[in-house]
Amino acid sequence: MPFIDLRAQYAALKPSIDARIQRVLDHGQYIMGPEVQELEQALAAYVGTQHCITVASGTEALLIALMTLDLQPGDEVITTPFTFAATAEVIVLLGGVPVFVDIEPDTLNIDPTQIEAAITPRTRAIMPVSLYGQVADMDAINAIAARHGGLPVIEDAAQSFGASYGGTAGTPRESGSAPRGKSCGLSTWGATSFFPSKPLGCYGDGGALFTNDAALAQAAREIRVHGQSQRYTHTRVGVGGRMDTLQCAIVLGKLERFDWEVAQRLAIGERYQRLIGDLPLQRLAVREDRDCVWAQFTVQVDHREAVIESLKQAGIPTAVHYPKPLHRQPAYEARSRAATPLPNAEAAARRVMSLPMSADLSEAQQDQVVAALRVALT
Repeated sequence: MPFIDLRAQYAALKPSIDARIQRVLDHGQYIMGPEVQELEQALAAYVGTQHCITVASGTEALLIALMTLDLQPGDEVITTPFTFAATAEVIVLLGGVPVFVDIEPDTLNIDPTQIEAAITPRTRAIMPVSLYGQVADMDAINAIAARHGGLPVIEDAAQSFGASYGGTAGTPRESGSAPRGKSCGLSTWGATSFFPSKPLGCYGDGGALFTNDAALAQAAREIRVHGQSQRYTHTRVGVGGRMDTLQCAIVLGKLERFDWEVAQRLAIGERYQRLIGDLPLQRLAVREDRDCVWAQFTVQVDHREAVIESLKQAGIPTAVHYPKPLHRQPAYEARSRAATPLPNAEAAARRVMSLPMSADLSEAQQDQVVAALRVALT
């Protein structure tokens, strides 16, 4: 059983993807070809933002977002320690300091009640991560940012593209709170990844940035092409951060059934939650006012290694996202600081385990996973 079934997805989309790839091969514009702008327009319309800028990866998206904010050495960015290294990596690469606050014990997203106390005169931005496919509490985070001089908020949405927040997903919040909509369209910047295993993936590296701020969008467009405002006029310091035309063509092909895939992910995730409801493990909480597109279907278990080994013997692949929080990583221990104790992040790193998940996971496969998990936990 595959952990993520990309072959089944390709089989369903093969005619469209192959045709789009062939079109690029025919016109030969491999860098900034017409598919780049076509994809940016389609993605902006999907998310509901005025601007989308495709970039070379999800990491590049975060880096460029921070560069548009002119992050300086010593500036602080408040974020979560329970995430992939890229979240802190881009801050450190620019000379900034990741400031970690703890996560909620049930969603494993950043705990907004811990953020305000971590703000200092050096705070330049807040970077929540929408982990496992569920948007963080953007209402609360945006409100904190607004109270502190309009701090920029960058949603690290590498795992949550397609997720809904607010009234479209469940119970609406109080009127007057942050705008409703989709992941990537809820803050100053939304940054996502098209790594192949993501909810919307390409066949290599790719990513995108989303904003309603025209000045920031223009800055990002220039930064991704080495800071050029026009050819050989380098207005800013930039990077080689373009998304290849071929990868844009592949994502355009995948967009054709993306609404169906999101619906499948929601249904499969809900069925998983129901099937494992009586097992001795901790399920991820999904808030009533949002959904989760389950980039990973993650649970928390005791004796994780024994459970993983039992599942392995039954032919069930697993993964751990993530076994060591960033404040314990050698590269970041001395380059970051913890603004609060981080017991929930520490506990999650010891207990999280991800099960097979994709839009093409069949009920029979899901039943097989749950049956093996039941044995492993007894």
